[in-house]
This record gives sequence, structure tokens and C-alpha cells, in this order.
Amino acid sequence: MPMLKTEQVALGIGLTSQLLFSSRIVLQWVQSERAKRVLVPTLFWQISLISSFLMIIYGMLRHDPVILGAQLISYGIYIRNLQLLGEWRKLHGLFRLGAYVFPLATLAWFVVGNQHFSLQAMLSHSIPSGVLALGAIGQAIFLMRFVYQWLYSERKGESVLPLGFWLVSFVGSILILAYALLRHPIDVVLIVGNVFGTVVYARNIVLMRREEKTEEQTAEIQPIRPD
Repeated sequence: MPMLKTEQVALGIGLTSQLLFSSRIVLQWVQSERAKRVLVPTLFWQISLISSFLMIIYGMLRHDPVILGAQLISYGIYIRNLQLLGEWRKLHGLFRLGAYVFPLATLAWFVVGNQHFSLQAMLSHSIPSGVLALGAIGQAIFLMRFVYQWLYSERKGESVLPLGFWLVSFVGSILILAYALLRHPIDVVLIVGNVFGTVVYARNIVLMRREEKTEEQTAEIQPIRPD
């Protein structure tokens, strides 16, 4: 497979993944706008899982340690959220088995290496150290949103997306956009995924702020007791 064709395959996989990521955000956004508060449907996590697997493959084909590392951790967090929602066991057994086996098999293939992607090629990447550091910081911040969300949900005993999740998402997305633009060649997939995401994250912050303000005002209203 010529290099150009490998890049085209990577681009196709990456754009498909970002399309799925965007669809989950649209789904969450529409349902939240209708309810006038932030909601996160189960389908959000199911789509996230499939999209993350595609992004793992994309990160391998691009030999991008920033993308690959972040998506591997995110993948596990998506599964955990489905477990917290009680939806994981409802999925078909073959799907659950595949969700565990396919990423491990793909990683093993990546370590062994072939003409299209390999761990050795990734370790010898040509991304400038400053740009790589920016991407790593952006992805670390972006990833921390799910670590924060995971710990918050574990404490609550249910899958929840608090205000902090959307704030961290917004900051991380801006930094990843900068990384995608500074990387050579620029990463179209990251740009497409994060431009739309920043708008939705900002909107969710507004919705949650409004919701918290309403709850505070309601709590301040004390019932008037008759004399």
C-alpha cells in the first residue's frame, strides 16, 4: 500500500470517528436544549466507545503518540460509564467480548509492526518537541475531564456529567485545536472534531450555569408560615 493511500485510509477512519463523535454531541445537545438542562443519554457513551476505537486506529496510522495515548485511556472510561449506567451487561456478549479483545489485538499488531504502522515508527516521529508538548498538555487536560467525570460518577454511584466536565472540555479542546494547526502536516481530523465541540461545550456551560442559578434562587425562597 503506497504511503499516500495509507494517509487516505487514516483520513477516512479519522473523519468517520469524528463524525460519530459529533453525532453524539448533537444528540446530547438536542436533548439538553429540549429539557433546558444538561442530559447525557446512554447512546452518547455507546457512540463514544466505537468512535474511540476508530481514533485508536487513526492514532496508530498517523504515528501520533498524543492521540493514541489519550484514546486508549478514554476507551476504558467509556466502558466504565456504561457499566455505571447498568447498560454494559445489556449489550450482546459478542459485542462486549469484541470491545475487550479488538483493542488489545490491534495494540499487539502495532507493537509487532508492519509496513503501514508500528510502535518503532511512532517513537521516531518528526513532530517538534514544543508542538508535541502542547498537544500532550491539551490531550491531558481533555482527558482529565473524563477522569474527573469518572471519579465524580463513582462518588455519586451513577454516570453524571458535572459543570467541571464541560469547563475542562472547553479548555482542552482549544489547546488541541492549536496543536492540530501547528502540527505538520496539520491534522484535519482534530480540527473538524474540535471546532464544533468547543461550541457545544460553551453552550452546555451556559445551560448548567443557568440551571444552578435557578436551583439557588428556588432554595432561597422560603415558604411563608401563617402566624
